[in-house]
Amino acid sequence: MAVSRALRRLLRVLNIEEEQCRLALESAIGDLRLIERAYAATSDQARSGRQLVVNSAHTGELPDRLAGLEETHSAKRRAVVLAPRLAKAESEVDERRQAFLAKRVECRQAETLIREAEAKDALIAGRRSQQGLDDWFLNRRHGRRGTPQSPQPVPCEDPSDLPDAGLAKDLNPGFSPDLSGNLP
Repeated sequence: MAVSRALRRLLRVLNIEEEQCRLALESAIGDLRLIERAYAATSDQARSGRQLVVNSAHTGELPDRLAGLEETHSAKRRAVVLAPRLAKAESEVDERRQAFLAKRVECRQAETLIREAEAKDALIAGRRSQQGLDDWFLNRRHGRRGTPQSPQPVPCEDPSDLPDAGLAKDLNPGFSPDLSGNLP
């Protein structure tokens, strides 16, 4: 079973979707960081307004005190406006992170399917190759007919063609070569 073109196309589409989800997540994180910095700036503005009020209390400058109070109120109003935006941005980051992770899981599942199909194909190809080698070896050993061939003795007329009869007699004292060419 070869890996189908449709499955490979699906993997490419899933990779593209995963990349789009990753970019959307990065964008949402960037937006969240901007809102967090703006929210932190409101805290700094409120702090500087309070400091201005404290300093004006020591110097007696009424315009500084009024400016400090206005800056503190302005920071509070900005914080009230930014708080829901911050919550919405955090929830959007969470949603996009979940979508990105879901796409990543889908992509990894498709990759796993393709790897398993390729491994199965490689195993089948290996088995076929081994079967071909086995068949070739058996055909070589048994001939083309598929029946084993046993070596047939060839009668010899000249006793000089026989192996050394003396050597055979030394190894087997009861051995006597039959030089007639008749085999049992």
